[in-house]
Amino acid sequence: MRQLRKQLIIWLFENSQNFYVTYFKKRHKAWHVKKKELLTYSKNTFGYHLGYFLKLNNFELIPKIERHDCYHVLTGYSTKVEDEIALQYLCYGNGKRSIYLFGVILLGTFLLPECYKYYIKSYRLGKSANAFHQFDYSKLLKTEIGLLRATIFINLNYV
Repeated sequence: MRQLRKQLIIWLFENSQNFYVTYFKKRHKAWHVKKKELLTYSKNTFGYHLGYFLKLNNFELIPKIERHDCYHVLTGYSTKVEDEIALQYLCYGNGKRSIYLFGVILLGTFLLPECYKYYIKSYRLGKSANAFHQFDYSKLLKTEIGLLRATIFINLNYV
């Protein structure tokens, strides 16, 4: 039964992205950066790590919502369903607000209530971190990843 609920969440993610980008991200500009280019950056940069994350998951950046994959790279959360939902809790704790975030949190909690403790832990991590949800990550691609993580998760033994 749990696998069926996770399949439903995956289907919802896949089928809501285009709608969200089309109707809620009109003001956002696409980066026009491909994973191949990111992988040419120095190995200690945020951009290289983003490219490597995309390569490992066989992804390309989704135009106008590139920031989401940046959150994965910064936090270390995987693309498993539970981690996708936990990442939204972390972002909520960090101050991010969006219709999509609220939808993921509500549906994720309802469909996978057994992960609630993990979600709350993620929320608290986001709350205790320095704000990072509003960064223009396209301008941080050449930043050293360790420095970026240390700036966000200062005094935390997380990342």
